[in-house]
Amino acid sequence: MAEKILTLGVIAHVDHGKTTLVDALLRQGGAFAEHETIGELVMDSNAQERERGITILSKNCAIRHGGMKINIVDTPGHADFGSEVERVLKVCDTVLLLVDAQEGPMPQTRFVTAKALALGLNPIVVINKIDKPGANIAKTHDQIFDLFAELGATDAQLDFPMVLTIAKQGIAKLKESDESTNLEPLFETISAKTELRVGSAEKPLQALVYSLEYDNHIGRIGIVRVIRGKLKTGTEIALAHRDGSLTKGRISKMFIYQGLKKVEATEAEAGEIVGVAGFDDITIGETFTDPANPEPLPVIEIGEPTVSMTFNVNTSPLAGREGKFVTTRQIRDRLRRELETNVGLRVEAIPHSDSYQVSGRGELHLAVLIENMRREGFELAVGRPQVILRTENGVKQEPIEQVIANIPDEMSGVVIEKIGKRKGEMRDMCSSEGYTRIEFEIPTRGLIGYQSEFIRDTRGEGTLDHIFLKYDDWRGHIPARTNGVLISQAQGVSMGYALANLQERGTLFIGPQTEVYEGMIIGEASRPGDLVVNPLKGKKLTNVRASGTDDALNLTPPRKLTLEHAIEYVADDELVEVTPSKIRLRKKLLIEHERRRDK
Repeated sequence: MAEKILTLGVIAHVDHGKTTLVDALLRQGGAFAEHETIGELVMDSNAQERERGITILSKNCAIRHGGMKINIVDTPGHADFGSEVERVLKVCDTVLLLVDAQEGPMPQTRFVTAKALALGLNPIVVINKIDKPGANIAKTHDQIFDLFAELGATDAQLDFPMVLTIAKQGIAKLKESDESTNLEPLFETISAKTELRVGSAEKPLQALVYSLEYDNHIGRIGIVRVIRGKLKTGTEIALAHRDGSLTKGRISKMFIYQGLKKVEATEAEAGEIVGVAGFDDITIGETFTDPANPEPLPVIEIGEPTVSMTFNVNTSPLAGREGKFVTTRQIRDRLRRELETNVGLRVEAIPHSDSYQVSGRGELHLAVLIENMRREGFELAVGRPQVILRTENGVKQEPIEQVIANIPDEMSGVVIEKIGKRKGEMRDMCSSEGYTRIEFEIPTRGLIGYQSEFIRDTRGEGTLDHIFLKYDDWRGHIPARTNGVLISQAQGVSMGYALANLQERGTLFIGPQTEVYEGMIIGEASRPGDLVVNPLKGKKLTNVRASGTDDALNLTPPRKLTLEHAIEYVADDELVEVTPSKIRLRKKLLIEHERRRDK
C-alpha cells in the first residue's frame, strides 16, 4: 500500500513557539539518529533568524510517524514576511495554528488564520505554553472561536480540534488533566483530522511551485508540491507560466526531504514536496503540467508592498574603505538576485540617478535585506522609509495598520497620548493582572520611528505588535521627529575634550577617536533645530597649571544605533550609511551652505 503523504503548515504570531514545536516534532518523528547532536531552533538556520529570534524564511523538513510521511513547513510569524506564509498555505493539507495560552490571538494570528480559512483549510488549534503562570486555556479557546466566527469560518472550520502543548518539553495533551510525556496526542489528531487535498497519482500531472532556492552548480531550483500525477527525472513536462505561456523541458535533478536532509530522487507521487532543477525561468506560482493536456493551477497572488526605501551608492568621504561591493552595478545585480527568491519585494531604478526604489511589506522586511547585504560586504546609503500611497476614485489613500499594545497599567496614558498624536484611533481596551491591552488602528506613517520611543516610554516592559489592515483615506499631517541633530562641521577624528562639551547640548551617537566628516550626524540635539558643531576641538596645551582647570573628562557612553533604529530615526533630508563594520547617519547634502540654500 502506498505511504500516506500529508503536508502540514505551522502558523502563528511571532514568538508563540512554532519553531520550538517543529523541533519537538522532528525529535519525536525520528528525524535525528541517536548519535546526532540536536540544537535548539534547528529550523532557524539563517544567522539573522538566530540573532533576532524570529523565523524569516519558510523552510521544509519531513518526518515519518505511524505509517505516514509528514512534510512540515515552518512559516514566519512576523507580518513583514507574510508573502512567505501566503504561498505556503496553498500547498498544505492542514495547518497547526499555534496560540500562546497567556497572550491569546494576536494581529499576526488573525492574518494567517484569515488566509487559511479563505483557502478552505480546517486548522488544528494548538494552545501552547500552557505551563505559563498566566495561562488561561478557556479564555484563549473562546477568543479563537470568536476570531474564527468573525473571519467567516464554515461550521466545519468552527468545529476545530484543539490540542494543548508545552512545546519546549515536547508534551501534548487533549485535556489539561491528562498525563502525557510526548506529542503522541498531537500526532493522532493530525492523522485523524487531516483530509488530503491531492488527486490520484494515475491522473495527468499538476505540481505547484511555491518556493525557490538557488544552487551554484545546478542553478535555480523550484520547490513544488505534486497535487496529482507523478514527477520523474528525464521525462518531458511543461511549465505553465504566470502569463499563460508554456515551456517544455526535462527535469535534470530532483530531491525530496527526509528529516532536515535533501535526498536525491528519480520519482515523486501526488502529495510529495520536491525540489526540481532544469528550468531556469521558473518562478513562484507557476505549475508543472502534462504537455499533452496542460491544466495550470490558479496563480498564487502575493500581497502588495506598503513601504519603500531608496538604495543609493555610498557617496560619503569615507566611501569604499570598509566594503567590497560599492558600485551601482554591484548593488543592482544583488537586488536582482534577491528578486529571484523574495517574491514580496519590488525594485525600480530611479531615472537619471544611481539609486533604486526598493519596496517591501514593512520596515523589517527591508531591514533584513540591508543587513544581509552588509554582511556580504556591500556598502550603500539608504533613505527614510516612505509609505506607498494610492488613489481610489480620486481620493488619496494610505496603508493602515492594526496595533496591539500590551503595557503596564501606569504607562497606558503616555502610549495613548503618543499614538493619538500619530493619528491612531483606539478600538478596544481591557486590563488584567497589572497589564493593559489596547488595540489601535494607525497609519503606517505613524508607526515609522515610534518603536524605539515606545520602548523608552514603557521602560522595555511593553510589547507592540502590528499588521497591515487595509488602505483607507489619508489621515493628514503627522508630526515628525521633534528634536534636531548635532552635525559635524569638519572631517577628522573626534576628541574626548570636544565631546565632553557637546554632550551638554544633546545625546551623542559617537565616542572619542571616531572618524567623522562634514555633514555627518554625531548626536541628537536636546531641542528642535539642527546644530552644526565641531567634534575635533582639542584642549589648548599650556605650561600653566591651576586647580579646577585639569578636571578629568566625564563622558557619558554614546547611544549605539542598530540598523533598525537608524532607519526609523532618520528624517527625509538624511541618509543611513551602511557598511560591513559601521552604521552612520548623515545629511543628504553634506555642506552647510548647500543645506541652507536647499531649505
